[in-house]
Amino acid sequence: MAEKLFGTDGVRGTANVRPMTADMALRIGAAAGRYFRNDGSNGHRVVIGKDTRLSGYMFENALTAGLTSTGMNVLLLGPVPTPAVGMLTTSMRADVGIMISASHNPHHDNGIKFFGPDGYKLSDEAQTAIEELIASDIEPAQAANIGRARRIDDGRFRYAERVKSTFPSGMRLDGLKVVIDCANGAAYRVAPEVLWEMGATVIPVGTSPDGFNINDGCGSTNTQLAAETIVAHGADVGICLDGDADRVMILDETGKVADGDQLMALMADRWASQGRLAGDTLVATVMSNLGLERYLTGKGLHLERTKVGDRYVVEAMRSRGFNLGGEQSGHIVMTDYATTGDGLLAGVQFLAAMIDSGQKASALTQQFETVPQMLKNVRYAAGADPLSAANVSSAIADAETKLTGKGRLLIRKSGTEPLVRVMAECEDPVMLEAVVDGIVAEVEAASA
Repeated sequence: MAEKLFGTDGVRGTANVRPMTADMALRIGAAAGRYFRNDGSNGHRVVIGKDTRLSGYMFENALTAGLTSTGMNVLLLGPVPTPAVGMLTTSMRADVGIMISASHNPHHDNGIKFFGPDGYKLSDEAQTAIEELIASDIEPAQAANIGRARRIDDGRFRYAERVKSTFPSGMRLDGLKVVIDCANGAAYRVAPEVLWEMGATVIPVGTSPDGFNINDGCGSTNTQLAAETIVAHGADVGICLDGDADRVMILDETGKVADGDQLMALMADRWASQGRLAGDTLVATVMSNLGLERYLTGKGLHLERTKVGDRYVVEAMRSRGFNLGGEQSGHIVMTDYATTGDGLLAGVQFLAAMIDSGQKASALTQQFETVPQMLKNVRYAAGADPLSAANVSSAIADAETKLTGKGRLLIRKSGTEPLVRVMAECEDPVMLEAVVDGIVAEVEAASA
């Protein structure tokens, strides 16, 4: 049986530790090349982007070697946001796109995620087929059919034009002071450029990558630096991206953070009022706050929930014909414009709402009252299965009984780390804490 390498968002792990080794990246590249170059011709292309991690050089070269060994022609984009790879895969008529990134993780991690020729992330079936090829003897191309590799210098400019094209015609950002935190990651050049070209006064932070400082004290998961910068400069709004710029957190003029749920609520309401929200439905994951669901219901709109992971959000959107979705963590997917979560694009749409409405960021980022939510992570030993333990099952059943009619409970394993995530929502904060801590204690006991 082939080794399971793909998680909820590609292959991910610590650089130079299996499966994120140069040798494995070469095999992944060769397997992907064999899967997509299935007719033996030499016209097949793959685009490769990356963020700013030091290990990106290693994985870029290893993937290129594997892909060209099976006859694929490689187009190297350099540091670009993940959504740029999805966009350029289609615009450059490539068979597959690859992004080298571990998103919001620290520099010592890295990952490899794939986009199909339609710009959307690969299906589970395609990933399984590639895993099977990795485990087999991969047949290389004949010497005359080895692929070529070349650098593409204008990838970020093409992406910038796509983002700007989504902004209302004739609208400008003149007079708006914007803090943009690029997490020392993939958007460190393109995001400030886009906002400046649209007329904003731009205050950039997290734009000096050195290979090690990606997501370090900055970005969408560490917003304090951006908040302090907003206050210090009297900025109107802050846009915080993560390492590969596929997610965003919006900060208001006081530095207060609004998560993806608030942004999705705003966009759903705006699009619905404009007759643009397909099926009057927003797609979000099981992690989205109960307050979001109540807000949408009050507007006569619907919330469709999926498993955690933006790829599952996108799959539901595509299968049901919906055009707006995302995650509480800041992946905002607008399939009218992009094939995956796009932090910069979502930030630009928020700025359009500010200009169009004439309201401050603080007014637009408080669309609904959140139901108190608590999330705790419990690490367990590799190979263990604490959720199958009798004491854990009993604690979960007891918690569900207590929360009936008062809130909800979600227990799940992380798709990228050996963690059990315990999340609950309840308007009674005392009960909320007791429920979460009780389950956490039992999971810890089962993991000891």
